[in-house]
Amino acid sequence: MKWKPIIRFTLPMAMTVSAAVNAQGTPPSPGTVNAVDGRAARPWYASEIEAFMASDRANPPPLCSILFTGSSSVRLWASLADDMAPAPVVNRGFGGSTIADVDDNFDRIVTPYRPKAIFFYAGENDLSSGKPAAQVFADFLRFMTLKSQTLEDTPVYFISLKPSKLRFDQLARQSEVNTLVKQLSRQRRDLHFINVVAAMLDKGKIRNIYREDGLHMTPDGYRIWTRLIRPAVLAESRRPSVRCPKQ
Repeated sequence: MKWKPIIRFTLPMAMTVSAAVNAQGTPPSPGTVNAVDGRAARPWYASEIEAFMASDRANPPPLCSILFTGSSSVRLWASLADDMAPAPVVNRGFGGSTIADVDDNFDRIVTPYRPKAIFFYAGENDLSSGKPAAQVFADFLRFMTLKSQTLEDTPVYFISLKPSKLRFDQLARQSEVNTLVKQLSRQRRDLHFINVVAAMLDKGKIRNIYREDGLHMTPDGYRIWTRLIRPAVLAESRRPSVRCPKQ
């Protein structure tokens, strides 16, 4: 059965962002216009999406795997397959991406895999680029709408926006987004919220689990994520599904 909305939100329009990728990992706006001829610029992540599609043509991943998608925190999870074994996983994170970028590429990086469950991490870059928390949440609502339209009741697990050294001053705004998604998860059977914030802090301070850039995690950070996320991945991989009758 397709999910039907039970709540309504009035949200502000997205802010236009045109800055190039900087030291904070903030991406340029997908709608950046070429100043020379006025044409829409090629998205900075286009080559990554094309690489996914080429890889799928050469070695199609199995349908009904567990899909991880979102920004660089997913893309850089080099040990993901081993950390989640024996559950089959597909990593479709791409660097610098916002939730809107994931939405815009939904038919390329989500739909083709007919995933059994989706683990989602994005939103940090959105806030860092200047988007208000309400608009970031609106973009995630769009993701859920796209998911419901194409994958019906496939469960989505939203991994909370993480505290980091580089963006610690954005923690309050990250908490706004996390709270909105957590509230939504209480009203939707197809949405779950995984809180990684508390485990990544030690008495309110960032643990030593980040690379020199202060933004991307070391293996120690991913070990924390694995401990919190793996149980849900394994449970979903074992869950019977009418869309995966042979599993």
